Amino acid sequence: MAQQIPVDPKSRADDPARDAERDDSTHAITGDVAYRRLVLVNTVFVGAPGAGDRGWVLVDAGVMGAKGAIMAAAEARFGAGARPAAIVLTHGHFDHVGVLEDLAEQWDVPVFAHALERPYLDGSASYPAPDPSVGGGLLGRLSPLFPTKPVDVSGRLQDLPGDGSVPPMPGWRWIHTPGHAPGHVSFWREADRTLIVGDAFVTTAQESAYAVAVQEPELHGPPMYLTIDWGAARHSVQALAGLEPECVITGHGRPLQGPEMRRALHALAERFDEVAVPEHGRYVEAPLSAADGSAYAPPD
Repeated sequence: MAQQIPVDPKSRADDPARDAERDDSTHAITGDVAYRRLVLVNTVFVGAPGAGDRGWVLVDAGVMGAKGAIMAAAEARFGAGARPAAIVLTHGHFDHVGVLEDLAEQWDVPVFAHALERPYLDGSASYPAPDPSVGGGLLGRLSPLFPTKPVDVSGRLQDLPGDGSVPPMPGWRWIHTPGHAPGHVSFWREADRTLIVGDAFVTTAQESAYAVAVQEPELHGPPMYLTIDWGAARHSVQALAGLEPECVITGHGRPLQGPEMRRALHALAERFDEVAVPEHGRYVEAPLSAADGSAYAPPD
């Protein structure tokens, strides 16, 4: 099975020359959106350069050990001592909350996430076990070693409002995009058609250590080894393709933009079962659904 939709490298939304001139350890995407790659995952900074204390928002909190890199990038971009107004999460997998507890405490900020992610963010439930049988690649095979235990930011945790707004991010809306995680969300700004995707789909083969290292621009479904409901994942990609975004920033891989990106995204949505869904796997045969809102239990 084909596991990717190739994309012309000219569709990259980052600009290495522009980043080198600015030299704040981030990659600028729009005037007020930038990201930093942290080993195997991206974290996103929303706010104008020089926004100052409480003038910006951090989307996702990287991997363990990334606290210093995130804080250094924030200070370089927004000013010395500049803390965010909030930390907003696409979901709570280990590579998106690696230093969440430390940053939330040091910055004294609220944490916003979908209500269905609450069990994994308040210490009460673990995610289901990864499935190393899907996708191939070194990272896929190593996935049983990835942490599934919850973090605990219960004292700072707030549910994203039911009206779709994102309180610390005016002009943005959250969209429920489950499949990879029960409360997975993506963030959408209609004004310039910018989409922060999380892991609803990604632009690198996240199962492969080589692909993660070189980051050739491709469209993939969500990382296979942690996706627990492929039917929901398909509907999420189809919904995001229907937005006709101009720019997408994913949790893994390079951001992409323009008509070639949209062509590839529609191809992924139309051919999702062929391209993204493994032929066999623990959650292919027995998907876990978030329909009842209950916490998932690891399979026997």
